[in-house]
Amino acid sequence: MEHKQQNILIIGAGLCGSLLALRLGQRGYNVTVYEMRPDLRRTDISAGRSINLAFSDRGNKAMKLVGIEDKVKALCIPMNGRMLHDKEGNTFLSNYSGREHEYINSISRGELNGLLLTEAEKHENVKIHFNKKCKSVDFEKTTALFKDYHTEDEFIEDADCIIATDGAGSALRKSYYLEKKFLFSFSQDWLTHGYKELSILPAEDGGYKTYKNALHIWPRGDFMVIALPNLDGSFTVTLFLSYDEGEYNFNNLATPEIVTEFFQKEFPDALALMPNLVEDFFENPTAPLGTVKCSPWHYKGNTLLMGDSAHAIVPFYGQGMNASFEDVVEFDAVLDQYERNLLNGEASWEMIFTEYEKARKKDTDAIADLAIDNFHEMKDHVGQAIFQEKRKIEMALEKAFPEDYSSKYSLVTFNEHIGYRQAMLRGRAQDKAILNMLSDGVISINDDIAVILDKVKTETEAILEDDRVARLR
Repeated sequence: MEHKQQNILIIGAGLCGSLLALRLGQRGYNVTVYEMRPDLRRTDISAGRSINLAFSDRGNKAMKLVGIEDKVKALCIPMNGRMLHDKEGNTFLSNYSGREHEYINSISRGELNGLLLTEAEKHENVKIHFNKKCKSVDFEKTTALFKDYHTEDEFIEDADCIIATDGAGSALRKSYYLEKKFLFSFSQDWLTHGYKELSILPAEDGGYKTYKNALHIWPRGDFMVIALPNLDGSFTVTLFLSYDEGEYNFNNLATPEIVTEFFQKEFPDALALMPNLVEDFFENPTAPLGTVKCSPWHYKGNTLLMGDSAHAIVPFYGQGMNASFEDVVEFDAVLDQYERNLLNGEASWEMIFTEYEKARKKDTDAIADLAIDNFHEMKDHVGQAIFQEKRKIEMALEKAFPEDYSSKYSLVTFNEHIGYRQAMLRGRAQDKAILNMLSDGVISINDDIAVILDKVKTETEAILEDDRVARLR
């Protein structure tokens, strides 16, 4: 293939980088990937990041693109809804959708990343190197400086284009920011809450100690615990809690007694499943949660930010990985348009990167905002009566009119043919419509479902129109 002449350097072999390497390898490019960590297929490193993640339709669209949908499915545990746990230990399953075939999946980060690396390496034009950290990128010369962790040597690599998929602490983004060669906008916003990973170990017989096919949530207003299932019968549990506010916070949970007391008081049914709580709590790090937005993602030349390096988000919509995988799908679509011209010199990487960013940025901004909304929803609103009524109405609408209605959650999670921004605008308008009408008594859970649909549609369109007139969109 003639475009073998194009050498592409990818920085970072995480989920986004390994998928991108696989896809560009399939397209026939010469791809070299440098990753600072050891090969996760040979060493056990969770690297303090989530052990398991929510995988859904937007991510699966990318797996279809590279032809490994079935291999990925084998790693998935379906989660049909949220299992809510109150303080008394009562549970309530709130489905994600009124349509049977719509659910999200729990998947192991390491297993999925390993699969993508192995698939990428099947292509002789793809080379992946580990234990090599990128220190900086010269984006005017399209070269990158690396340090080899084994030999301590530093070396420079050049390429026709460099794509940085090196996560929220990206070396390329740092170079854009520090070099001050152009107007680069950057924001990093931290939540006042951090997170800590804990675990529910498998039962004696290797089975699950609690219901397997759900994302478990213990919502407590200002903080919460969630749990996602793993294939080995365990659950990865995450505590989201303020660093310094409230009666209990990460700064004052300093002794085994206080940690146990906190769980005994707030999450007694979870504590009963977690004899290893104290050990996990003091062994595992507490990490911050932040949103990164920046622009532009590329600068007059052949370098590009992709995935978390361009748009890190908080985890509360279960869309971080899915959004990064969708980046690759969107990038691939732009390549389809321009590739022939790239090869005969009529198009440049600069044109491709510009088009990609134009198409993608509005959607990654939207999912970043939605993820913060969902943080408040999960820790607080899911426990409120009016919110539960809204969800019941939405599930009934999706069940009765599967073609005519999708909740905001469904628009974001299961409607991979529409962008995040469109899903956000319509979804927010629908939420507002239903909550307004519920609180004004215009609709109730016992009304005829067709009448409810009619009212919700009318009111949603009115809100969307108001937003348009007010230039809110």
